[in-house]
Amino acid sequence: MTGKTDEALGYEQARDELIEVVRRLEAGGTTLEESLALWERGEELAKVCRTWLEGARKRLDAALAEDREDADDDGGAGGSG
Repeated sequence: MTGKTDEALGYEQARDELIEVVRRLEAGGTTLEESLALWERGEELAKVCRTWLEGARKRLDAALAEDREDADDDGGAGGSG
């Protein structure tokens, strides 16, 4: 499950699956091969989550910058109100 499938995952889906992967790893009882596969899946899911969070951060930064520009245009520093 990589590539396009992961790109289609929403943040919440990826996070929930990552939580389950961590639980399974922490519980133990899996073979080395299963543990490695779970670890790799966890890394993929963490990357999906990071991508979503980075995108959200960019959107927030853009909105905050737009708000600052609007405040400046409405008579803030250097504005002619």
